[in-house]
Amino acid sequence: MRRIRRVLGVLVAGVCATAVVPGVAAAQPTSPFTVLTVDVGDAYGKPVAKSGVYDGNGSTVTGRAYATGGVSMGVSGLPNGSTIAVRATPPVGQSFVVGKVYQTAGSADATRAGLDMSSDSTGCNGAQSYGSLTVRDVFHDEATGAVVSFAAAYEFHCSANDGAVTGEMRWNSGFTYIGVVSSPAPLDFGRAAVGQYADNRTASFVVKGTEDSNFEAARITGPNASSFRILGNNCSGRSFWPGESCGVTIMPEPLRAGNHIANLELTDNSAYGKRVVPLKVTAYDTVIGMYYPLAPQRLMDTRSGLGRPVPGPIGAGAAVELQVAGRGGVPADGVGSVVLNVTVTGPTASSFLTLYPYGESTPTASSINFPAGWLGSNNVTVKLGAQGKVYIYNRNGSTHVVVDVVGFYAASDTVKSSLGWGGHYRPVQPRRLIDTRPSPLEAGQRIESQADFGPASPHVKALVLNITAVNPAKAGFLTAWAGSPEVPTASTVNYGAGKVVPNLAFVRTRPCTDCGPAYAVPNYSIYTSQKADIVVDLVGVIDDGSLPDGLRFTPLSPTRIADTRVNFGTGALAPEETATITAPSTVVRPDTEVLAMNVTAIAPSKNTVLTVWPADTEMAKPGVSNLNPAAGQIVSNAVMGGIGPKDAFNVHNLTGTVDLVADVVGRFYLYSGTASTGTLAEPRPLTARGTGYPTDTP
Repeated sequence: MRRIRRVLGVLVAGVCATAVVPGVAAAQPTSPFTVLTVDVGDAYGKPVAKSGVYDGNGSTVTGRAYATGGVSMGVSGLPNGSTIAVRATPPVGQSFVVGKVYQTAGSADATRAGLDMSSDSTGCNGAQSYGSLTVRDVFHDEATGAVVSFAAAYEFHCSANDGAVTGEMRWNSGFTYIGVVSSPAPLDFGRAAVGQYADNRTASFVVKGTEDSNFEAARITGPNASSFRILGNNCSGRSFWPGESCGVTIMPEPLRAGNHIANLELTDNSAYGKRVVPLKVTAYDTVIGMYYPLAPQRLMDTRSGLGRPVPGPIGAGAAVELQVAGRGGVPADGVGSVVLNVTVTGPTASSFLTLYPYGESTPTASSINFPAGWLGSNNVTVKLGAQGKVYIYNRNGSTHVVVDVVGFYAASDTVKSSLGWGGHYRPVQPRRLIDTRPSPLEAGQRIESQADFGPASPHVKALVLNITAVNPAKAGFLTAWAGSPEVPTASTVNYGAGKVVPNLAFVRTRPCTDCGPAYAVPNYSIYTSQKADIVVDLVGVIDDGSLPDGLRFTPLSPTRIADTRVNFGTGALAPEETATITAPSTVVRPDTEVLAMNVTAIAPSKNTVLTVWPADTEMAKPGVSNLNPAAGQIVSNAVMGGIGPKDAFNVHNLTGTVDLVADVVGRFYLYSGTASTGTLAEPRPLTARGTGYPTDTP
């Protein structure tokens, strides 16, 4: 005759929620149950490789009792012939007691129960394994004392450094159980680039027990928890019937190269209290967003027909295509955007050009604005479109256009195999490097100069300069380059006689090893075709990618964020007024530091100076200019506009009143792979050397 001991009841919390309609499911097991549930959790591969609820559907589940009061269960018939075995024994000389929580070891002793697991005949080191066993239900044969029915929850660790395998054991027991299978487990994202959005994946949780599963909070834990983010979750705060399922979607966000591991934990009403899914991603550094400076090379000249089928100006309302990728040193593949110097000459009407990706619609934005008869240029960063092309659109009249390429930003690692690592952009406190006034350069002269950044100097590969031609004697041009003997067939600033003409320039440098310091300093040259004064302001540098806190670039289709003529962004600027313009969420992200913009001054009432700098910071207005428009002029200039903590920048107008338009073409973000608290040293006092020119800077 059998004697029945007390049964520990199950409390199932009631949660009111809309349930997912279950699909077609296998037949549910009936009481008495012979079931083994296994949740591998963060103990992936030790000792069981796969989570599951093994209840006889698609597997064979067996159990047996031992004279010592222990119970073992086995699962066979799994795919690839896999097997699972679990053995539980009470402390030596004792019998299992319902409701008692036993600490376990690989083998039972006087104080601990025995608990061991194996899969495919491979187990753990019994001397190191540990865990716990909570007995829910037990029946003993009154005559022999042998167990004839058993129910328990278990937690098993192979060693102190291994995670937990958890689950439920049921052998000939009418005691119900909670069972959930998560998949895939682990959630392995493979390789992902640092600082780039990676594909997200979803961990699914399928309820396969006899009781409802109640899911609560989901969180990410573990040594690299910050490398992952929960994007979606339709599990938490809901109750699911057997056969139903839900999912939690995860996106990796690794900040450094290397292997990153963490756990997704989903709180539930199981004995262990949670479901655990390991997360893995291998992060690697990429060149995406890095800048590659080039020697200036000409891509288009409508006067000669270069870059076009036939010579001739661009007409009104026309958008001509320009092949960029594969020309002028720009690789055929892997390029996201290019930095161009665009020159307008001989326009028949007041107009503007817009450069934008090939294949897209013409945006409400401009790249260079000009009056009839104007000669001038502007630095333009433009995202490449289909086939590595861009469109050049002219609004009114007709005009000749000259395009020179000075560098590009990478969009993939394709360029790394041939060109290696690119550089990061680094804004610096704007400062004046050269001002030749009142001793202008003569026609055909060049000036050579170096910038000393201390020990960081050898890492500087290009300078970002605002170069201004002041009061030229005749119409002509300036060319800035690394300073090789030959002046390249390209221009940086195109000017008319008697004008003040600025232009932003990305100027590749070469190392000067005999310029004074013990280390190499970046060297560059500027040539003028006509007698003119030259003013050079430093606004940033391009490093070799190895210095801390560098910025990388994400190109955007041209987007207008301010037009004071219609009170968009701010109103017209009065004399000595500082306006603050906030960039919309469409062009900034939380990690955005600098906006690449085209800023246009429209018809100032007096000759004036416009200066742009970050808002909502302690930074004072820099003593340099971004635009120098004369009264009545429409003048554009590229601006590397730093933004403050509220995504805003300041614009100061010196005198008169002026309207302003700002168009964003991309954003710079802090690259987490090299981010730290370090900063580039400010340049030391500079000297200048030039052919036929005094060695001291005027």
